[in-house]
Amino acid sequence: MHIAMLVPDLAGHLNPMTTLGRELARRGHRIHVVTYPRAKSSTERAGLELLPYGVPEHDAGDRDRDLAKLASLTGFAGLKFTGQLLTKDVTIGLRDLPGLWKTHGIEGIVVDQVSPAGASVAEALGLPFVFACNALALHQEPGVPPPNLHWAYRSGMMGRLRNHLGNTLLKFAARPLFRALMAYRTMNKLPAQQFHQLSRLGLAQVAQQPSFFDFPREQLPSHFHYTGPWHEPGRDPIADFPWDKLDGRTIIYASLGTLQNRLKHVFAAILEGCSTENVQLVLSLGRAGATWDGPVPANALVVPFAPQLDLIDRSTAVITHAGLNTALETLARGKPMLCIPITNDQPGVASRVDYLGAGIVTRPRQVTAERVRSAVKTLLINPTYRSESESCAQRMKGAHGLTKAAEIVEEALTTGKRVERSAPLFESAPLTR
Repeated sequence: MHIAMLVPDLAGHLNPMTTLGRELARRGHRIHVVTYPRAKSSTERAGLELLPYGVPEHDAGDRDRDLAKLASLTGFAGLKFTGQLLTKDVTIGLRDLPGLWKTHGIEGIVVDQVSPAGASVAEALGLPFVFACNALALHQEPGVPPPNLHWAYRSGMMGRLRNHLGNTLLKFAARPLFRALMAYRTMNKLPAQQFHQLSRLGLAQVAQQPSFFDFPREQLPSHFHYTGPWHEPGRDPIADFPWDKLDGRTIIYASLGTLQNRLKHVFAAILEGCSTENVQLVLSLGRAGATWDGPVPANALVVPFAPQLDLIDRSTAVITHAGLNTALETLARGKPMLCIPITNDQPGVASRVDYLGAGIVTRPRQVTAERVRSAVKTLLINPTYRSESESCAQRMKGAHGLTKAAEIVEEALTTGKRVERSAPLFESAPLTR
């Protein structure tokens, strides 16, 4: 089957989606990754074919400028600008995708949940499609805080009221995006669609979250499937990392990801905070050609990029922006983390890490060297965080999340039938709360 995988040109989405694509390719399907041209090298490195769209805009460097701006934003400002970028993506996708998919004979679609143009185009063309949740699942319900906010899980009436207000705010923020969708859907005689209705769409919905990495839910659709992390050994292509500079001390690996990674005060606090400890800090700046013009302590190694999976394996603790990929990669290896969530779904990821007792959370505006130092000491000394992280790793072992996700996608697209969930929604109660 010829399958298109529509995904943003962002590493946090490309990495899991191309991993899922490789598994589908191993099953004999032809896979095209549909995204902007700047993702060509990432797609080819994954051994897949790129089908680019948005060429006029993104040959001109617009995307690089937009992402450079996003890299310096936090909190609501970052969320608002992300919404503007997603609205632009939807407009370009509705323009380009119908002709692109017709021309190349696409037979089925895997749509990233933050690329909803793909679902509307698939409906208009009569193509089967499934949703992939590469980031936190965005499904709203009264008992669950919006993933974009720092709120902890609260099961009582006040918590549900608070969540309702937050979800209403998120729907309001998404209105420009859905106005663009509505014009296309009206033109193609498709039913109206709002933010909360996305949860009803597709023949299946697969999430790379394990079921335990979520708050208790009651209202997920019957074709929604928790699977597990979608990552494989050998993913990171970095060949020139200075392994010889690792000196045998306890390693703390730190990264703010590949998107929101220009917050100099956070990097500086991490470097200074770890400088007095008997550890070796490896700090990845997360972008090609990046350099650090501030002080570098004697026990720190600062690099533009790092082979993340290998370094998490060698680390005792991880400092992270709480992107879903990094959080799951860290938990899969049983390592505790200090989360510094910056924007988008990172606050929700960090809240789930805290809920599981597997890490400590500090907001970017509250980050100081002393807070980093205290958190790192706690993660190293207090065995509870490591114990809970190792429990998460045990839960992930043998889950075969990537295989499960590929099987669901394959069944849905090849049969054209909705794939209902057969197992219980949650495997067990939360680990610590």
